[in-house]
Amino acid sequence: MSLQSFTSYLALEKNYSVHTVTAYQNDIESFKSFCREEFDLNSIDGVEYSLIRNWIVFLVESKISNRSVNRKIASLKAYYKFLQGIGQVEVNPLARHKALKTSKKIEIPFSEEEMRKVLSQIEYTDDFEGVRDKLMIELLYTTGIRRAELIHLKMSDVDLVGRLIKVLGKRNKERVVPLLPTTARAFEVYFEQRGLLETGGDKAYVFLLKSGYKTYETLVYRLINSYFSKVSSKVKRSPHILRHTFATHLLNKGADLNSVRELLGHSSLASTQVYTHNSIAKLKEVHASSHPRSKK
Repeated sequence: MSLQSFTSYLALEKNYSVHTVTAYQNDIESFKSFCREEFDLNSIDGVEYSLIRNWIVFLVESKISNRSVNRKIASLKAYYKFLQGIGQVEVNPLARHKALKTSKKIEIPFSEEEMRKVLSQIEYTDDFEGVRDKLMIELLYTTGIRRAELIHLKMSDVDLVGRLIKVLGKRNKERVVPLLPTTARAFEVYFEQRGLLETGGDKAYVFLLKSGYKTYETLVYRLINSYFSKVSSKVKRSPHILRHTFATHLLNKGADLNSVRELLGHSSLASTQVYTHNSIAKLKEVHASSHPRSKK
């Protein structure tokens, strides 16, 4: 019952997505299973940190990455904080827990040349799917929206006259993102093709399959990976890398961090700063090539 109350709290009060709530639930269920199998405990409400420490050791020995272990522990910590808040436990056993050390994850964005090639040199088919695919790439790169935000974008969210889109981000937070003229024109071309679809399906949404139903996450990932494999040898080619590319290219061209934060829909600068390492590298390059002392 406690877990059900917790997941309801995450969904209704914290406005977490179904995917996020499921992840929390799975992490907590995993710990419950461990306690039941290893210590014959049917309830995890009153456990001490030493038992949780055993679970952490078990996870690490199971070759689960420190990043994934930290996520599981964060879920459990949030659960105990909730139980403490409703008076079901007196102490959060994870209150003083320190996360495991993780290596910094550096994601390499696409270069400006790679972006130029994928948008200008690749021959897209002139049918519905070709026009749709090119718009997806154009939109992800010129707005920095997330894959899920692209999939759930509705026709009513697009204002081609004002060249704006309204995006529903994480935790149901809305933001308005401007469209470049080239992107607005790409929308117009796509809408012409979209209007020729004969089926009903999910017409409220912008991006559809030929069947008329809303597109889905796996398809978007597969399309991005496929098109960029033609112009890039980078190992990771995903919608998130396009978001990363958007932020990096803006920062490289002098955009201030706060503006990029607002465009990305981040609640804090700390989230945006992960995109700055490439910009710093660019600054070092300019500094080294331009400063008079660099030649000595």
